[in-house]
Amino acid sequence: MPKKRNKNRYGEVYALGQYISMSAHKARRVIDQIRGRSYEETLMILELMPYRVGYPFFKLIYSAAANASHNMGFNEASLVISKAEVNEGTTMKKLKPRARGRSYAIKRPTCHIRIVLKDTSFYEEEDFFCLKKSEWKKEEVHRYDISLYV
Repeated sequence: MPKKRNKNRYGEVYALGQYISMSAHKARRVIDQIRGRSYEETLMILELMPYRVGYPFFKLIYSAAANASHNMGFNEASLVISKAEVNEGTTMKKLKPRARGRSYAIKRPTCHIRIVLKDTSFYEEEDFFCLKKSEWKKEEVHRYDISLYV
């Protein structure tokens, strides 16, 4: 069965970090905080986070922005994190010697991180409201419509 190729839409750049030595569950705790934010705001948030996972994310986002500016010619000030996903990688297994000749299994989980940056200069401000959910568009809602009460 042939692999599906991920078609890169114009205006998107990504960076991929594989086999990063940490749990995917712990990495998702941080990635939910930065999804949908601007590039500069994300770097400030990651510098101040007390978690160990912040440094690999910092390097990946910095790498994705370098890809965007070098390969595509984007301005770093107009970049926004459109997608950020963490998948589980392989688990490294080791044996540690214990008392009376027994062994104890140590499992070191790994994860794969994919960061996609989108350039917002291609979009008009009214269409580009928020990247967290596509349903969150600005809609006009009239609460007090007179025709309902007549």
